[in-house]
Amino acid sequence: MTISDYASLIVDAGEYSGRNDIAHLFPRFLGLAELKLNRALRVSEMEHKAPIAVVDGEAPLPMDFLEARQVLSASGLPIRAVALQQLAINAQAGAGPPLGYVIVGNRIKVLPGGDHGLTMTYYRKIPPLSPVNPTNWLLEKAADVYLYALVEEIAVWERDAGKAGAAQELKLMALSGLKIGDERARWGDAQMTVGGATP
Repeated sequence: MTISDYASLIVDAGEYSGRNDIAHLFPRFLGLAELKLNRALRVSEMEHKAPIAVVDGEAPLPMDFLEARQVLSASGLPIRAVALQQLAINAQAGAGPPLGYVIVGNRIKVLPGGDHGLTMTYYRKIPPLSPVNPTNWLLEKAADVYLYALVEEIAVWERDAGKAGAAQELKLMALSGLKIGDERARWGDAQMTVGGATP
């Protein structure tokens, strides 16, 4: 049987863990697994591009934001991330195109202040699985990641260190394979070049 959706994941997790008797707890465990996956995973399927309307130097981040990958000004020029202290020091800078940004809480702040239109490419959260949202890109691409992550959470709840360790090892191997595949798809046979001044 292949894991094709939320229901089949729950069934397989019960079989792999031997704990069909606690299937009513699996949605909670799945939520914990997704929290951990959102902390660890950064692959191209998580990338999303969105317009950001900055007003008076700041704007809310998208609800599914995890990490900025690139921020562009309205003219398409990259804007670099800066330290919060630098933003505070240069807060009195005059008007002009955005030169830097900082993420503070769930907001992006831009230097200099003012109103700006930005485009942000960012890593977004994995869409959570549920009976209403039975599939997502991760389940379709790497169902083993989900399966082992869920079995690991079941084992943690059981306080079974051996089972949790084995499931974690399988999950990490599946994640490693996913990341290697992502790197190959992104870069293929591209050559690495080092930029900047030569000493």
